[in-house]
Amino acid sequence: MTHPYARIVAELQRRIAAGELRPGDRVPSTRQLTEEWGVAMATATKALSALRQQGLVRAVQGVGTVVADGRRTQQTAPGTELTQARIVRAAIEIADAEGLAAVSMRRIATELGVATMSLYRHVPGKDDLVVLMADAAIAEQPLPETPPPGWRDRLELSSRLMWQHFRKHTWLAPAISMTRPQVLPNAVRYTEWSLQALAGLEPTAKLYAYLTVFGFVRGLAVNLEAEAQAEQDTGLTPDEWMQTQSNDLLSGIFEHAELPAFAELITHDIPFDLDNLFEFGLARVLDGLERLLIRANQ
Repeated sequence: MTHPYARIVAELQRRIAAGELRPGDRVPSTRQLTEEWGVAMATATKALSALRQQGLVRAVQGVGTVVADGRRTQQTAPGTELTQARIVRAAIEIADAEGLAAVSMRRIATELGVATMSLYRHVPGKDDLVVLMADAAIAEQPLPETPPPGWRDRLELSSRLMWQHFRKHTWLAPAISMTRPQVLPNAVRYTEWSLQALAGLEPTAKLYAYLTVFGFVRGLAVNLEAEAQAEQDTGLTPDEWMQTQSNDLLSGIFEHAELPAFAELITHDIPFDLDNLFEFGLARVLDGLERLLIRANQ
């Protein structure tokens, strides 16, 4: 009996050969394959990996997996040394294009054209790899050497830079733990930057104030990966999706309750934008810290 992943591979090969999927077209995501074929996520991932190894598809950051142009390139030049940095970079590229769930040692080895076991000489396992990925992603845009004057400007700058990291790498926020922090030297620089900005607070208040700001930024950013996946799967932005759901959604809500405040809100047709929500929320969090710092320094 043919394995399900092989049937998926054969069908996608047929669609590509028939021109139903052309170079640059997005192929079904792993989530779409699991729904269409009734298979596990690992099976769908294995199918896309097989197509990638054949040179039929490739990962594109911010888009997903697309049909390749037919000219397969050798990603690993003969004699090129396998290093931890190359492994981490390959893993980041996969996660950026398809999400952290798509990252595996076997998948990275396929992308680099090396044996899977050779990776373990440089990275102990996936958990360690994710930590290295997170730290490398944060290192891409370091904090300036000279901070701006004033605690608020300082926290605004570091928060916006961290938001940009999360925006660029949508898998990053869920990968960083607040309750069991990993060893991330580049992230620690952000912590130090914030703690210095909060001078004047006693230690517990200083730590909690920092975690409140970071928790807000990370908490909002956790939505980015799921939203990016949803846009890939549906082709719809949040506003476009809401428009397709509005009639059934609103009729179901108003059928059973009197909600005048909610009804008034809906009539304003407010666009949903995570960047605007980030700026609004950050300002409110810092407004609250301002009162705390004023009292602490009186």
